[in-house]
Amino acid sequence: MYKELEKFKSSNSFTFTVNDSLEEVCNAPEGSAGIFVVYEIDGDSKELIMVGSTGTVQNDGTLKTKNGGLYDKIVNGHQFAKTGRKYSWPAQMKLENISVLEVVWYETFNADVKAIPTAVEGQVLQNFLDANAKLPRWNVAF
Repeated sequence: MYKELEKFKSSNSFTFTVNDSLEEVCNAPEGSAGIFVVYEIDGDSKELIMVGSTGTVQNDGTLKTKNGGLYDKIVNGHQFAKTGRKYSWPAQMKLENISVLEVVWYETFNADVKAIPTAVEGQVLQNFLDANAKLPRWNVAF
């Protein structure tokens, strides 16, 4: 786990296979803001393949989230030029022969902690870039 994520106490994870319904297995809270990290699980090895976030902090310090928050961003967010990860992830997993994903989410902005989701996402991606000289393979750009 990345050390910058340790301070976020509102966190959980779930696994996803091509036979699962992302809508059913996703346990991220609706209406929340934060980041999610996606790992490819292959036996005992675990590789970070994507980092995403949702939620915008306004200039008055309040949070603006899209209706479904982290849950909606994970399930219905666009990726791989298709609508909704619930469709694009299984297709991409088949292409890459990935059997299991682990998705870990962190609520970064709530009553207890006030970390801008995109800033946290950027820090995780920066640390990955520093260590690997590239972004995770499912992150197109940042």
